[in-house]
Amino acid sequence: MAGYSIESEGYSAEIAQAGAGLRAVRWGDQLLTETWEIEPGVKPPLSAGLVLSPWPNRTGDGTYTFDGVTYHLPITEAGRNNAMHGFVRMVDWNILDQTGSSVTLGVAVGQHPGWPFELQLTADYTVGADGLTVTHTATNNGDQTAPYALGQHTFVRVGDDPADDCSLQLAAQKYQPLDPARQLPAGDPVEIAGTDYDFRTPQSLAGRWLDTPFTGMVDDNGIIAHRLVGPKGTTELWTDLNFGWVQAFTADPGHDQAYPGRGRAVAIEPMTAPPNALASGTDLIVLQPGQVWTGRWGLKYLDRP
Repeated sequence: MAGYSIESEGYSAEIAQAGAGLRAVRWGDQLLTETWEIEPGVKPPLSAGLVLSPWPNRTGDGTYTFDGVTYHLPITEAGRNNAMHGFVRMVDWNILDQTGSSVTLGVAVGQHPGWPFELQLTADYTVGADGLTVTHTATNNGDQTAPYALGQHTFVRVGDDPADDCSLQLAAQKYQPLDPARQLPAGDPVEIAGTDYDFRTPQSLAGRWLDTPFTGMVDDNGIIAHRLVGPKGTTELWTDLNFGWVQAFTADPGHDQAYPGRGRAVAIEPMTAPPNALASGTDLIVLQPGQVWTGRWGLKYLDRP
């Protein structure tokens, strides 16, 4: 399993061929993401950095109906009877282009049980003065309409600051309640005002455990900005308006999900749709034959004022 390194204007990034995984982002020598070792055939810890498509998160019972046809996906989360995170997170993507500051990878999703659609995906990683920019495309190369959604399992950090010394800020006005047994939506999204899920201003992560989807994003001139605020600086994960959802997740030894070498860690996962979107249709992208979808997100370092 190969890896690729890019750098420019003080930023650098490392991308793995498997899953088009974002292995590391740095500003100078300061890590802005958690990192991991590339080991052939071994999934990164907690799917860190991997592209999740053609659906992110979970599809309950692996079952969904699209254009009047019911499909059954393979169950990949047996304990909860869910189909999880799509088909491309542990396959080798093809290198399409590389320069000193960018690398583009692509993969055909292929046909699978419960998935007869022909999608081609690309992920372009570019670093420059504005940090890392990730550009995703999905092309429907088939002759039938196809469903599509995307996420990326991005663990963020602010240098060596422990997660519990940082605060989380999300540009979201609602959170999605989940059934704790299966991590599937339980009811409609809820306004965050007056709840423990109000991260519109930075909230300490000390002792907090999250595995929660958020939506109702605040549009700041076409950008949605989420931040991990450390004692001396801030890592910002921004998206364009295609990413109307974000999953906040804390790796936590107390929940038997420690991040290797760090223990507690936090993921800010940009998503185009919520859990179970294939079944519910909520914010599901529908691609006509020949149609191309494009979405962007990125990471950058901000000095604290």
